[in-house]
Amino acid sequence: MLELIRSNDPVLLSFVGSLLKDSGIEHFLADGHMSVLDGSIGAIPRRMLVDGERIEDARRLLRDAELGHELSDPA
Repeated sequence: MLELIRSNDPVLLSFVGSLLKDSGIEHFLADGHMSVLDGSIGAIPRRMLVDGERIEDARRLLRDAELGHELSDPA
């Protein structure tokens, strides 16, 4: 799995998750439970991960939704 975006914004992460789901792209929100450790202050960003075979599809989907500026740098 490769990182698609990294963010502290729960609304953005939810929206991206919905876009991916609607497009049939499997995804996983990593570090989602870290807020328990950081006291819910959002100090630890959450990472949206997708299968490496679908990363370009997911990146294109976000660019088409005008969220290209949120993309993590390609590995």
